[in-house]
Formats: sequence, C-alpha cells, structure tokens
Amino acid sequence: MPLAGVKVLELGSLVAGPYASALLAQFGAEVIKIEPPKDGDPLRKWRKLHEGTSLWWYTQSRNKKSVTLDLKRDEAREIVRRLAGEVDIVIENFRPGTLEKWGLGWEQLSALNPQLVMVRISGYGQSGPYSQRPGFAAIAECMGGLRHVTGFADRPPVRVGVSLGDTLASLYGTIGALVAMHHLKANAGKGQFIDVALYESVFAVMESLIPEYAEFGFVRERSGASLPGISPSNTYRCGDGHYVVIAGNGDAIFKRLMHAIGRDDLGADPALARNDGRVRHNDRLDAAISDWTGLHPLDEVLKVLEAADVPSGRIYTAADIAEDPHFHARDMIERHALPDSTPIDFPGIVPKLSATPGRTKWVGPELGAHTQEVLGSLGIDADELARLRADGVV
Repeated sequence: MPLAGVKVLELGSLVAGPYASALLAQFGAEVIKIEPPKDGDPLRKWRKLHEGTSLWWYTQSRNKKSVTLDLKRDEAREIVRRLAGEVDIVIENFRPGTLEKWGLGWEQLSALNPQLVMVRISGYGQSGPYSQRPGFAAIAECMGGLRHVTGFADRPPVRVGVSLGDTLASLYGTIGALVAMHHLKANAGKGQFIDVALYESVFAVMESLIPEYAEFGFVRERSGASLPGISPSNTYRCGDGHYVVIAGNGDAIFKRLMHAIGRDDLGADPALARNDGRVRHNDRLDAAISDWTGLHPLDEVLKVLEAADVPSGRIYTAADIAEDPHFHARDMIERHALPDSTPIDFPGIVPKLSATPGRTKWVGPELGAHTQEVLGSLGIDADELARLRADGVV
C-alpha cells in the first residue's frame, strides 16, 4: 500500500483529527490511536449504535490500532513521548495549549524527533485572539461564511447535515501532512507542524466571497437551491412531486437544454448566449425549465436530459445510494462484518489509485484492542502492563 511503513500517532477524539488519520490508515499507514481508558473516544457512542457501539465509529476507525492511555497521568504521557519518538506523524485536535501543559507540545515532541510532522487541528488555530475558544464544526461553518449563504433568503440560515467543517479540516490536515513529508524526504527538509483551523478550512472553499466584497462591497446572501451568479442551475419540481437538479450553465449545455425542453427561442437568443447574460434573466429561465419539468415525472425528465447530454440528477437518499449500480461498480459500497459477524456496508475509499489503492483491513477496533501489542513494541512486558492497568494508566 502507498503509505506502508508510515507510522502515525493519533491524539484526539471525535471527527477532525481522527478522520485525518483515518484517511492515512486507509492507504496503509500504521495508525496508533490513543484513547482514554474505560470510555474511549466519545465517537463510540455517537449516532446509531450496534450492541452499544456507534456504526460511525466502526467505519471512521477502520485500520486503526486502539491503545488506552490516561493522558492526565505522568506515566501515560511518558509512553506517548516514546511513541512520538518513533512515528512519522502526530495528529491532534485538542484545544491549543492542552498538549503543552502535558509536556506533549510541538517543541517537546520535535526535540525528541526532529523529523516529526505534527498536524494540529483546532477551532481557531494555534495563534490569534480567538485561539483559546472552544471550536466545533457548527461554529466554524458560521465564521467561515458558509452558514450565511446556505438556505433560503426568507428563512434562517441552515446547516448541511454532516460535520462539514470537521471533514474539510481533516482533508487539509492530511494534505499538509503529505506535503510536509514530501518536503522532508525530497528536499532534505526538516520536520514541521501543520496548523489547521476549522473556520479557515471552511473559509478556504468559499470561492469568490471575499474578492466580490473587496471589489464591489457585495455580500453574498442565501439563494435557496440555486447557485448565485451561475445560470441556469437549480432544483426543479417534477410532475410526480419529485425534484430534479439541473446544471445547464455551460454555454453549449444551455442550448442543448433549451432544445430538449422545446425552447429553442431561448437557446438562440444572443442575450442568453453567455453566463453573465443568463444571470440577468435567471428568473425567466427558471420559470421556463419549471414549466417543462412540472409536466413530466422525474424518470422521464432524467431520460430526456440524459439523451440531450445535460448534467442532471435525482436527489439521492441513503436507500438510493445503497441500491445504485454505479456506486457498486465503483466499489463505493463495501461489505464487511461487525465483531459479532453482523454484515455491514461501509462507504468505499476515496480517491481511487490505479496501482496502489487503499483498502479496509479491519473495522474500528474494540477499546484498547492493541494496547498490549503497541506497548510491547516499546519493551513494556506483561508484568509491567499489568501494573499500569492496575494503576489506571492504561
């Protein structure tokens, strides 16, 4: 696997840090996840549970090794230092300053391992006036500008139904780790830390939000299901009550769309030949498309648009995804087994590498399942491990 031989130490919980290390684990990195004894990562109890353990846990923590350590104990922190001296990457998502109080901050760990790459994910970053505030994805999505533009103008801002701020931060953290490792190996560089803020990860994908404000004083607002400044691109109701998303905003695509719905008059209008002209007449175009979709059931609408080579699609539910042949043909639905042998479907691994693809080797482990193995690799024998357990260190 492409990351075989790369060792990662994960310190943290829930989503942003653990998902970053999950991506590395899916491509062959050895990920050692540190969890508190007794309860472990709180994600083990989030959302739908199977026999007391979250299904989200099983998929996000696949391929990881679970080691229990109470980081509030000196002996546990010393074990972390020993592990940090041997790994390539440390990933953490504590509030800034927490690891420093424990003697596990960047300065301390990099002194032990000068080639260490450390990914630090937090709500507001390691510096700045807000750095000590607690930060969750919901707040980051607000501060990064996403929440204000999501929803309909006459209603309160809404949230996307997943922890998007966390997963965006995870992706940036993973990219940062791989970039830093390339620099280390290809350019004879030094170890370094990557400072990822949740709100910055959201802000980074907000397209031209700030340039438009800087140049024109324009504040983008909520625009419902359409994309502001891009036309036509919207969600339209079909004759059977279902909805279709149509992206007819390319110049050539627009002409094909207008032909498909019987509006060649609009397709041939010079004023609508380019996006900027169509934006000025967006309401007129949406009305024309809605008039057509409203006469036909969803399946017929999709059939016509597919024949016209117009990007379009139904709005998928979980059931739609699970049954769709394209997901299965692309190995995006993986069948696995839970510890009690119950069959379970996981999402497939992204991206698809042609020669060295990622894979799922095992589902999220039981709490502390690898403590003996990992601590044994440090020379901690069975008697010493028994003492550490008795003392509540592991």
